Amino acid sequence: MRLPDDYEDHGGGLTPTVISAIVAVTIFVAVILTVVLIMNRQPTSHQQNNTAAQTENVQQAENNQTDKYPDTQDLITGSTLTPSDLDFWDMYPETTATPLPSAEPSQKDNKKETAEADPSTDGKHTLVTNRDGKEEWVLISPYLPKHEYDFTKLVCQSDLMKYYQDGKLTSYVGVDISKYQDYVDFLKLKKAGVDFVMLRVGARGYGSGQIVLDDYFVDNIKRATDAGLQIGVYFTSQAITEEEAVEESNIVLENIKDYKITYPVAFDMSFVDNDTTRIETVSRADKTKITKAFLDTIEAAGYKPLLYGDKEWLIKEIDLSKLSAYDVWLSQMEDVPDYPYRFTMWQYANDVTIDGIAGYANMNISFIDYSEK
Repeated sequence: MRLPDDYEDHGGGLTPTVISAIVAVTIFVAVILTVVLIMNRQPTSHQQNNTAAQTENVQQAENNQTDKYPDTQDLITGSTLTPSDLDFWDMYPETTATPLPSAEPSQKDNKKETAEADPSTDGKHTLVTNRDGKEEWVLISPYLPKHEYDFTKLVCQSDLMKYYQDGKLTSYVGVDISKYQDYVDFLKLKKAGVDFVMLRVGARGYGSGQIVLDDYFVDNIKRATDAGLQIGVYFTSQAITEEEAVEESNIVLENIKDYKITYPVAFDMSFVDNDTTRIETVSRADKTKITKAFLDTIEAAGYKPLLYGDKEWLIKEIDLSKLSAYDVWLSQMEDVPDYPYRFTMWQYANDVTIDGIAGYANMNISFIDYSEK
């Protein structure tokens, strides 16, 4: 190939001096490379010291780890650690634990609930002794009118119960009388401090259902009137229908129409001890209707009706909410009655001896003077 005409061959112009310089530089570079290779192959003493230090640090760390976590066997048999050395809870501050509320009531709560639910102390129940002798706590109705007597003002003098208000006598002594008291000297009763008598007009047989007049009624009402006593009457009922109750009340009205009656006409329905009566199967509702039929008839005739009964009868055997318009003659042989509802007369004893009656007398106190009503 033919080169261009202007091409100049520079290689042909190298001098011996230039060549010598190139050779010298090449040798110098080779020496430097050799030295570098040797240095990389054999570490310096400084590198050895660093390596030794690193090795020592690693060993020290391993030793520390060994000290911190001793062998398990040493912990079991050869360790000198005590339980307090292992108590890591000391690393945390003490706090007061707050007990969580328990789903189960505590014993204290149970006692409190029991005390609150105790009918003998809650003031919401009254104790009733049933005819079979068993006692029962009965809830006091909030709807029936309650009595307002202060029984600390009761005074019993010679078996005569009296009630005082502001130092003034405000009650009246009475005796209820039937043929079972036999002959009664009403003048002696008057002198003994009796103010009024409740005389039995008659009764309906608890088995036969027949109505009979009290054998002593006519004589008793005449002589009691002559003695100057206030007169009230009662009828012992065994009516099982409203019609029978009206029949009983009409017989009472027929037999008292000729006398001055200043105290109430009372309705007395009750069971008989140790025997079965014809009213045993009469419901509470029906007994209430029968009672009302009698009292309504008496009131319609212009007399003061009165409902007689003991605590069990009044609370359990009839519905007082249907009879709240009538006064109550409570029979409870106690020093102080615990009947919660309103009553105006109280039969407080049946074993009192008093002048004018040969046997025991049934004693009563009236908190109002019916002769003034």
